[in-house]
Amino acid sequence: MSRTSFVFTSESVSEGHPDKVADRISDTVVDFFLAKDPEARVACETLTTTNRVVLAGEIRGKGIWENDAWAPGVEDEIERLVRAAVKDIGYEQDGFHWETFEFQNYLHGQSADIAVGVDATDTKDEGAGDQGIMFGYASNETPELMPATLQYSHNILRKLAELRHAGGSILEPDAKSQVSLFYENGRPARATSIVVSTQHAKGASQADVAAVVKPVVEGVLPQGFITNETVWHINPTGIFEIGGPDGDSGLTGRKIIVDTYGGASPHGGGAFSGKDPTKVDRSAAYAARYLAKNVVAAGLADRCTIQLSYAIGVAEPQSVHVDLHGTGRIDEATLERELPKMIGGATPRAIRKHLGLNKPIYARTTAYGHFGREPEADGGFSWERTDLVEALKALA
Repeated sequence: MSRTSFVFTSESVSEGHPDKVADRISDTVVDFFLAKDPEARVACETLTTTNRVVLAGEIRGKGIWENDAWAPGVEDEIERLVRAAVKDIGYEQDGFHWETFEFQNYLHGQSADIAVGVDATDTKDEGAGDQGIMFGYASNETPELMPATLQYSHNILRKLAELRHAGGSILEPDAKSQVSLFYENGRPARATSIVVSTQHAKGASQADVAAVVKPVVEGVLPQGFITNETVWHINPTGIFEIGGPDGDSGLTGRKIIVDTYGGASPHGGGAFSGKDPTKVDRSAAYAARYLAKNVVAAGLADRCTIQLSYAIGVAEPQSVHVDLHGTGRIDEATLERELPKMIGGATPRAIRKHLGLNKPIYARTTAYGHFGREPEADGGFSWERTDLVEALKALA
């Protein structure tokens, strides 16, 4: 028997968190390559630490890497774009400065063995870039059809970043948030605790930071969620002056729960950032979210989890599983049969075509979640569209 009253928690991290800096850099490289060649293959990992950024991974693409060498000017352009990304985040500190950090690029050509398995030929469709399981999730507890704990955690940090970018703030780029909500009869009712840790200018006190943070949190959470019993932890260690890659190393793909559903849904384990959309870790997870969101938006369930699985080099998914968590108004087996048809069979190529994923739209995904966003005119966040709603209503 499922519980209807409980406390649940999710966290988020800001664009200046060291792992998020790494994600931003990796997806900046992905966007650069896809702008040059929409069929480019990219697997870019980034390490950030004190005054250093290191890239590693495999790449392939016209005008990028040809005949086992970089195309003219590409290496210099990569470094320029990486530095520009760090500058945009806001790092101009002694221990990590966009203009002076040491940059090392160890990207190299894609393995021929992987290319043979993935590429389409006259006798087979494009195969999945790897084996794995991917999950998509949606819940009607917020307008974004996302878990409330995660959505509010993201929104707090997004608002704090807006204050910082506007200038004149004591806030610095590195920050974390954590929201714990009490669920009553299965719905979020009030905040039991709020945790925000944010890097700040030298000399700022804990009280100074709280004076900035508290009004932002109170503006993000629904009216009545903050009560006299809500426990606050704002910079609980007291001082947070040294942050970002100078305070802790960062790696691509270490914040996969922040990127997805805040722990409210299973996760297949694969990261998104740094990967072109032939990698099903990314594209199939986006497709699963797209399908789950449309199911909930159509009113067919209050919550929906979808699992897809793939084998490397094989186009068709190995399985499609739908769980409506006892809230469904349609047979789950019907959805398992019909949902893949709505996106052309859920093969890697069909997903990329249906969602328009071969575009430079990924650097923007790296902070404040890959899901729960608004679809954009240039194709960004296309997996957040709800254009299957009418077809799903008709199916029901």
